Amino acid sequence: MNLLTQQLPDAIEIDGVEYKIKTDYRGCLRILQALEDPELSEQERCFVLIDNLFEEIPTNVQRAVDLGLKFINTGDEVVEPEEEPMRLFSFDHDGNFIYAAFQQTHGIDLEQTTIHWWKFMALFMDLGSETAFCQLVSFRKRIKSGTATKEELKEYRNNPELFDVPEPDRRTPQEKLEEEAFLRLINTE
Repeated sequence: MNLLTQQLPDAIEIDGVEYKIKTDYRGCLRILQALEDPELSEQERCFVLIDNLFEEIPTNVQRAVDLGLKFINTGDEVVEPEEEPMRLFSFDHDGNFIYAAFQQTHGIDLEQTTIHWWKFMALFMDLGSETAFCQLVSFRKRIKSGTATKEELKEYRNNPELFDVPEPDRRTPQEKLEEEAFLRLINTE
């Protein structure tokens, strides 16, 4: 999709029926939060996606979820990476930095505007390197890739909570139950 030559989508076609969608970035961020929420089941995550993206519930819910994820991925097919990518930011954890970076780079007060998700992502990908957010991401990349200076490593060790990005809990519900059972077992002895 080329933002310069094509109109941004405001509907998704499923089984020959066009369903209007809510394109504002806020709903898409709520979907991303739900997808990473370890407390939600797969079914609950799908419900959050449908509720925050579609104006009416499509008949073919599984297809709606698949195409909804493709919309969240700015029109690209969702492909599982072969290895876990280096996590350098979180919309949830870094929200204040991202908000300030939009203001600083683009002059956009996100609280006062509605922006199509794909526009939001295009602008997000072009946040200025002088913003605190981009400097933080760059710092995290140097720490994780092993290219940080001694001073940066010292700063990281002194403030890991500022620099670490929480990793999503990717355990299956069964794995979570097994861990809880194990912890109950060792805590009763």
